[in-house]
Amino acid sequence: MCKGDEARVFQLSRRLAQPCACLKSFIIPYTFSPRYAIFYVMILQGSVFSETLNMSIGLSVFFPEKLQNRNACRTVYLLHGLHGDNGTWLYNTMLPMIAKNAECVFIMPEVGRSFYADMKHGYRYFTYISEELPEICKKNFNISTKREDTAVIGCSMGGYGALKFALSKPERYGFCGAISPACLFLNEILYNLRKEWERYSQTGYEAASVIRDFKAIFGDDFQYDSGDVILELVKNVENAPEKPKIYLTCGTEDDLLADNRRFAEEMKRMAFDCTYEEWTGAHDWKFFNEALAKAIQMWNERA
Repeated sequence: MCKGDEARVFQLSRRLAQPCACLKSFIIPYTFSPRYAIFYVMILQGSVFSETLNMSIGLSVFFPEKLQNRNACRTVYLLHGLHGDNGTWLYNTMLPMIAKNAECVFIMPEVGRSFYADMKHGYRYFTYISEELPEICKKNFNISTKREDTAVIGCSMGGYGALKFALSKPERYGFCGAISPACLFLNEILYNLRKEWERYSQTGYEAASVIRDFKAIFGDDFQYDSGDVILELVKNVENAPEKPKIYLTCGTEDDLLADNRRFAEEMKRMAFDCTYEEWTGAHDWKFFNEALAKAIQMWNERA
């Protein structure tokens, strides 16, 4: 690493306080065409201790270099899917290129296979993400807490989580990007599982794993409350003075397409600023990468 790089590491690392001492910092140079100019990004990756969870939990934070001397950065909470972790977006997308002109910090937490819930037999991930994590990040990073400066975006399970957080805490999040969100009609899924969970669990390893996940989250009787059902959350905040702008998208080759189209039709009848887009793509990182770039662009345009 050259002396200039070392200076950049120091300038960005001084954002950290003691509670995040277990986050390791990396500075990475990127080149892009046509001029092959070099730009730098700062990645902090490791774990933080959560009082809510009573354990250390993985966390990644991504800083474009241009933010290092700015005050109160805009923030995106970027949520992973069912099989992901805090590094999923870093490893599978062109986040450095997408973030280059976004002028915001990307915070990528980790919640296992919890569907971002306060689990009946497990950890309180919803409370951790919605209440404790913003306080940890505000204490340690120079980020804005204004709702207009805060977005939550996720794919698949994370898309469901993004909608859940934005609609449960409209005073905190000004923008929501739901990329190929799963479980948009969770109440119907759980209703059917109460009758057929044994048969469903025998259809394959993934199905059996989801049954175990849902039992840990909702209990053996698969009982949910209105805060778990996205349309119920929509109705609860439809007439609220502050509502998040929502960007919803799904690929035309995605198995979740029918539910996303149905949800988009439901949203047309609601008093929401909601945009739905679909284009050729599957439930994969190629599509998620494209959708993330579009979501960030829309957030910038509507800021």
